[in-house]
Amino acid sequence: MIKSEDKMTWKDIEIGGIVTEPGSASYLQTGTWRSRCPTYDHSKCIKCAICQTYCPEGCIHQNAEGYYLADLFYCKGCGICAKECPKKVITMIEEKE
Repeated sequence: MIKSEDKMTWKDIEIGGIVTEPGSASYLQTGTWRSRCPTYDHSKCIKCAICQTYCPEGCIHQNAEGYYLADLFYCKGCGICAKECPKKVITMIEEKE
C-alpha cells in the first residue's frame, strides 16, 4: 500500500493500477501527466470564478489579489477552464519538459 510519505507521481504507478490509502489524492501528483498548461492574462480577468466553478479537479484557487490560478500539482490540463472563461483570460499552451 502506498503511504502519504512516499510522494509518488503517476510514473511510479505499476501497470494495472495501484492500491492506496483513503485520501491519497492529496499527495499523488496528478499534474505530471498534463500535456497542456493554463496560462493567465489577468489584465482581462473580471474575477467571476467561472474557471474555478467548472474545474473538474477543484484545483483552481484565488490568490491574494483575487485572481484565479490553477495548482499545477493537480491540474491535468483538460482546458475546461479556458473554454468556460467568458473573457478568454486563460490560454492553454503546450507543456514544456
